[in-house]
Amino acid sequence: MPREPHSYESLSEVHHSIDTTNTKRKGWRRALAFIGPAYLVSVGYMDPGNWATDLQGGAQFGYKLIWVLLMSNLMALLLQSLSARLGIVRGRDLAQANRETYPLYINYALYGLAEIAIAATDLAEIIGMAIGIQLLTGLPLIWGVSITILDTFLFLLLQKLGMRKMEAFIIAMVAIIGLSFLIEIIMAKPDLVQVAKGFIPSIPGDRALYIAIGIIGATVMPHNLYLHSALVQTRKIKKDDKGIRRALKLNFIDSAVALNLAFLVNAAILVLAGKVFFESGRTDVAEIKQAHELLQPMLGSKLAPILFAVALIASGQSSTITGTLAGQIVMEGYLHLRISPWVRRLLTRLVAIIPAVLVIGINGENNIDSLLVLSQVMLSLQLGFAIIPLIHFTSDKKTMGAYAIKPLIIVLASLVTAVLVYLNIRMVTEQASSFFEGSGNLGWKIVIIISAIFYIGLLLVAIFYPLLKKPLVSKRMLVHPEAGSLVPFELPVYNRIAIALDFSSDDQKLIAHALGQGNKETEYLLIHVVESATSRVMDQFTDDLEARKDRQQLESYVQQMKNRKIKVRAVLGYNERAREIARIAIENQAEMLVIGAHGHKGLKDFIYGHTIDAVRHVLKIPVLVVNL
Repeated sequence: MPREPHSYESLSEVHHSIDTTNTKRKGWRRALAFIGPAYLVSVGYMDPGNWATDLQGGAQFGYKLIWVLLMSNLMALLLQSLSARLGIVRGRDLAQANRETYPLYINYALYGLAEIAIAATDLAEIIGMAIGIQLLTGLPLIWGVSITILDTFLFLLLQKLGMRKMEAFIIAMVAIIGLSFLIEIIMAKPDLVQVAKGFIPSIPGDRALYIAIGIIGATVMPHNLYLHSALVQTRKIKKDDKGIRRALKLNFIDSAVALNLAFLVNAAILVLAGKVFFESGRTDVAEIKQAHELLQPMLGSKLAPILFAVALIASGQSSTITGTLAGQIVMEGYLHLRISPWVRRLLTRLVAIIPAVLVIGINGENNIDSLLVLSQVMLSLQLGFAIIPLIHFTSDKKTMGAYAIKPLIIVLASLVTAVLVYLNIRMVTEQASSFFEGSGNLGWKIVIIISAIFYIGLLLVAIFYPLLKKPLVSKRMLVHPEAGSLVPFELPVYNRIAIALDFSSDDQKLIAHALGQGNKETEYLLIHVVESATSRVMDQFTDDLEARKDRQQLESYVQQMKNRKIKVRAVLGYNERAREIARIAIENQAEMLVIGAHGHKGLKDFIYGHTIDAVRHVLKIPVLVVNL
């Protein structure tokens, strides 16, 4: 049986780590705290898998499939807003909500499909990044694939730095992609009238249908629905009506801006392919490498292919991070199984690398883009199993209360689901029909029939089970229980109080507040963390000048307090401030922690995040925050 996690909170390391309730920040500064989750989600809508389908759609059909991109973007905005609503209102991610609703064997099936979707996503990212590396450096594709495993360390670094810095990194990657294609479009100078005609719906043939489904699969991605419902929970909000509605509004704005940027990137790729390749008669361009090679002679600029490759690497690098977070969410949510983030990242990457290496080893570097398109079609097949439960959960008035979606939204979301499922079944039926034309391929026929039965059966269960069986109600209810009468208070007595010091003029204020919480018998634990470059490597073995000076300062504080007959001792930590403060407090059995808040605002708050939140989510003792 899977073991229980240490915490049932989604992405517990960063759960509620960004405080949006600070009343000192007004207007855009307060709203800024909500910006971020949708940008992490948006990179999944412009990953290398999109490039393959967008390039093929533009090269073969000009601007005729732009309407598919627009439709997919509107679908994505609707579904991502539902995902965010689930996380904000119920405090559950999609995987957790599924676990609470469906029986065990169905959850295992849904978990398996979610993992397949994540592996397919990572496969597209690996291939895209490897192609980008090859285009810039000339390295063989197999080397590029191998190099991508190193981004595991980048993910770990960003995770260590905190959620805000990870979001800042992703936004920087999105900016690189957007700027690169803006320059390319300016160079290409497409006919805007012809581009506008592409918004008139049409499907010119079966091949266009296959590409259109691939575009939808590449745009509306199932793992993003899991991801968004968890990421919005990194924001601490007031759980009253005003706080929830404010969070829903600002997250919708965040989603609308981020997903429209993703749409513009996808449209730029398709328009670029339509202008450069389709209009010149090069409808045979079907691979990213081929498109890269032709950009320079057709646009007459050496900068064009360089920007193309840089954007491709940025796209793969950003989306691989969000894919790993999604993998962590589905594993913890469905199985209640937590493993080390670097192990999870490494496993995800290896599962995707193996098929890429096999295909390159067998077929060489030819037709590698077909893997990208196939990965997007695989994603499209998983969509129904994420969307159907999401509609059930967000429309359930028993768990969502006044925040359940309206009947019109239910109809629109159900219509989107029906269209996606129909297109998927039609596409698979047409692709599989070739196996049933002859008398051979018996093994494949059996596999296809069994898979079809499993697919349809699981869809029916996903649709009807929540209607037939009452879902488990979350233990975390939105409505407060009725308040009881107050009994006589028993005042707490703190025998050991820890104080986090930063050796500034504020230390005296922190110590004074700590003394106010104790008594004559209380022992005070002074904590300071050495954050020098040496400490990041040597940890507790650090003995550089900064460590020696800090140790002397701490001993000076101890002596001064002892002279006042105060029980006190000191501990020096090393490297990461938040981690060390929490560790020292726990190891020394502190009963309260006093820590200062410097009040970062605006962009500083966006970039640097909060030491206090990182500490208090680890500790199970009272934390007194002193505004400095």
